[in-house]
Amino acid sequence: MNWINALVQGVLLGGLYALFAAGLSLIFGVMRLVNIAHGDLIVLAAYMGLSTTIMLGIHPLLACVVVIPLMALFGYVLQRGILNQTLGDDILPPLLVTFGLSVIIQNALLEAYSADPQKMNVGILETASLSVGGLSIGVLPLLTFIVAVFVIGGLHWMFYHTGLGRAFRAVSDNQEIAQLMGLNKRHVFGLAMALSLAVTAIAGLLLGVRTNFDPSIGGARLIFGFEAVIIGGLGNLWGTLVGGIVLGVAQTIGAQINPGWQLLAGHLTFLLVLAVRPRGLFPRMTG
Repeated sequence: MNWINALVQGVLLGGLYALFAAGLSLIFGVMRLVNIAHGDLIVLAAYMGLSTTIMLGIHPLLACVVVIPLMALFGYVLQRGILNQTLGDDILPPLLVTFGLSVIIQNALLEAYSADPQKMNVGILETASLSVGGLSIGVLPLLTFIVAVFVIGGLHWMFYHTGLGRAFRAVSDNQEIAQLMGLNKRHVFGLAMALSLAVTAIAGLLLGVRTNFDPSIGGARLIFGFEAVIIGGLGNLWGTLVGGIVLGVAQTIGAQINPGWQLLAGHLTFLLVLAVRPRGLFPRMTG
């Protein structure tokens, strides 16, 4: 039963990792941009949620109505004002700029909030659980997984059934032809980053209510997101969900064997998938 419980908890943890990875997968799929600051943006969203709950006195989960629009606006301005100027054949400029952004965010959060760990209190939801076949399933992890499925499903539907999704796919396939057809690639890229940071806001809020956070943890969140994206397949949103689940299950199974092996098991699984399937389990599909 302990092994089954570890498997179930790993699947639920994978939902959080998939949310970490969805924003990365989105912007890589649209503009081939690797955002080194992604993990710190997740932490920034968590702190924005914390400040919103304190200032407005609302439930942490309700803070999404403030944090998501603010993060989306920040993403659009960031892309239009800075990152669009770095895009081109050379991948180094956007890497350097986003690395610099990561350093700026970390230091700004340290200055504003100190290095003390923080956590958002969601009351009884933190300890509430469901009993299923002898297993105790936490309501909050289950809610996180359900949100991940809905977010990724919504992104996938948007990509293939809306005008914005067609614009994303057009500039991803061929920027020059998309421009000739009347699409402003700079605006489309800005919308892609806005959507990416909207998803990042959801991930940050759920991180903030599930565990302690401080300004220094962005790097680890970035690694988990990268590993989930690469395991699932670059640019494949449903693959990202699978990648998050694989990573989460590997970690909980590793922890079941030895508590010190939790992170190591996840990293070894990532390396194994990379060695056997360099393009991931489900490489990006077109259509």
